[in-house]
Amino acid sequence: MTVDLQINNSADPRARYLSWTPSPCRIRLSDPSGALGPLVNVKLTGSSAATAGAIAFRNTATGPSSATLSLQLPSNGASVPFFVAGRFGRPSVADSDVRIEVSAGTTVIGQVPIMVRIRKNANTLTPTERDRFVSAFARLNNQGHGRFADFRSMHTEDAKPEAHGAPAFPPWHRAYLLDLERELQAIDPSVALPYWRFDQPAPNLFTPQFIGVADSNGTVHFDPTNPLQFWVTDGTPGINRRPHFDTNSEPAHNEDANQVMNEANTLALGGPGNTYARFRMMEFDPHGLAHTSFGGSISEIDTAAKDPLFFLLHANVDRLWAKWQRQFGRFDSATAASFDGSHNRIGHNLPDTMWPWNGVTANPRPDTAPGGVLASSLTATAPGPKPKVKDCLDYQGRINAESRMGFDYDDVRFS
Repeated sequence: MTVDLQINNSADPRARYLSWTPSPCRIRLSDPSGALGPLVNVKLTGSSAATAGAIAFRNTATGPSSATLSLQLPSNGASVPFFVAGRFGRPSVADSDVRIEVSAGTTVIGQVPIMVRIRKNANTLTPTERDRFVSAFARLNNQGHGRFADFRSMHTEDAKPEAHGAPAFPPWHRAYLLDLERELQAIDPSVALPYWRFDQPAPNLFTPQFIGVADSNGTVHFDPTNPLQFWVTDGTPGINRRPHFDTNSEPAHNEDANQVMNEANTLALGGPGNTYARFRMMEFDPHGLAHTSFGGSISEIDTAAKDPLFFLLHANVDRLWAKWQRQFGRFDSATAASFDGSHNRIGHNLPDTMWPWNGVTANPRPDTAPGGVLASSLTATAPGPKPKVKDCLDYQGRINAESRMGFDYDDVRFS
């Protein structure tokens, strides 16, 4: 007797990646030999080392979770649905470090390896996690000849009105990060985009082995084993980044010693009504101040995306939005406090498609649309190839399970 397991409703091994958000799965008897009746009782269990990822099962997307799940499988081979998610606080540290085991009585009749793939604090990554990330990022850049060139071209002065100074600042950057992360995962599916928590010191991030160390001229140096040493953008090798703070011991601050707003104060920006209209002022502080805590390319919108650190900075901005959403229940685009409402600039209203993924190059959009549609994923179908602003709010699928975008943060739980 054997079973067939599909994770994220796919038989493709590249779909075997989970977050904290429940993923839809299916199981069926692929060989019913030995079955004594029309239904076979089986039990699903997660198996992993104590230091690896851990999972929990659900009968439905919103139901209670448990370490095991008992199901009855039809002996005629019909599929039975269930849900599985990473157990909060137990992300994976390596690909396939968790297994789903299926038992009939005392006999294991099937198993499948999976990974609880979570966006983590960059300062806490293991050396192996760090090296997987920088390797994938360097390959995406490919010494200036790779797919990364499109991401650099998406974030320029011409594109500024699409993504800055208006309500879609958080949704646009959420889609942008997800697009990049999915491209990294096409290179190495075990990679999740880490975040730089800029209101805390990050001595393990600003090292030659990771994001690099700048000299007095702002030239960033890497360890000879770090492939980011071959970084090229706009035909120019290298990265220029001049920190105005001690990257080993201080939170980010600018030349005037203005420190970035801490997390607690950022989450309180929504005011008494916890409104998005007030919360999105985080674009200026801590987001803007984190950028200007450096000189060099990362300090200007037109050139910020030339520096790989940009994406870790914005992963933290997105994490803060995600944390605020969870704290105050701001996932529903139909709830006024979850978004600003109408805006006079296209691209910043809930129904608007976002550039460049929509391919629109007519005024007032920029006259180019680099990158094409947003990258697809085998682990989630949302937000679709041409995301709208409203598609980026319910990233965990809390309002509609189909809105799940397939990523989570290490300190933002689902349940």
